[in-house]
Amino acid sequence: MLLQAHGRLSTRELAERLEVSQRTAHRDMEALSEAGVPIVALRGAQGGWELAKGWRTKVPGLDEAELRALLMSQPSALGHPSLAAASERAFGKLLAAMPQKMQTQAASIRARLHIDPEGWYLSSDDLGLLPVVQDAIARDCKLTFLYSRADGESGVRTVDPFGIVCKQAVWYLVARAPAGMRTYRLSRMQNAVVLAVTFERPSNFDLAAHWKSSTAQLQQKRGQFRATLALAPDAAASISRWCRVSAAPEVRCDLELPEKWSVLHVAFENAGEARFIALGLGARVQVLEPVSLRDEVREEMQAAMSRPAPPVS
Repeated sequence: MLLQAHGRLSTRELAERLEVSQRTAHRDMEALSEAGVPIVALRGAQGGWELAKGWRTKVPGLDEAELRALLMSQPSALGHPSLAAASERAFGKLLAAMPQKMQTQAASIRARLHIDPEGWYLSSDDLGLLPVVQDAIARDCKLTFLYSRADGESGVRTVDPFGIVCKQAVWYLVARAPAGMRTYRLSRMQNAVVLAVTFERPSNFDLAAHWKSSTAQLQQKRGQFRATLALAPDAAASISRWCRVSAAPEVRCDLELPEKWSVLHVAFENAGEARFIALGLGARVQVLEPVSLRDEVREEMQAAMSRPAPPVS
């Protein structure tokens, strides 16, 4: 692919591009020649390796729609430097096998598309264990590791690894644990070891279908605490970006609300989240239901107002 894309290359140039020794590069070129690839060795200061004139590898042609779809999955979308670098090398090999006209078109598309996988807040995800996990999955071997949950609890897990899922640059392991199917965030795994013990992977297991089903169940578990809030326009717009909301026309509000305020049903994960958000919105929210949440928010606000102000320095 490199010779096809760049023409003549020296052993040193091939070794640098492939990140191998010059001896390995030379040995690989001889192996390709023995396999039937018409490689020509040219000696001298300007020498090197090149393909016989007119010879190209055979790659199925892509139409324009397929090319655009392929380029939408830029290596940078992987979000991890080592993964992106490996993907970039594979990308380059694939593009090198395309006809010159399509190479030019691909370069034009890539020049007009940039994917930034990072969120506004930097992620500390460490994917150093990804190769170990991939190895266990590929060989159907049990995997053991130390896992730290979001709540701080940690312990050793021994599982049957079924697959890896990347969701918005966050990587997860889907595995079978003694208590059933579980999902583990790779960045929370430590000291992973591939065991010599193998397991039998169900022949009908569909990773994509399992992920869709498990995430749907997770969404159902969320939003178990419902509250009815009267909200200022900007507060209503803000809360709708974080929680599921719906209009509450059936709710009768005896309060005299400011103009353009709206009454909404809001689904929170739990009462603590509802209290936290309501307190954060301050004067832009009025809790209508449930009464317990309304009382908690009122008490918190009264307690805050009753605290003496710090001295002015």
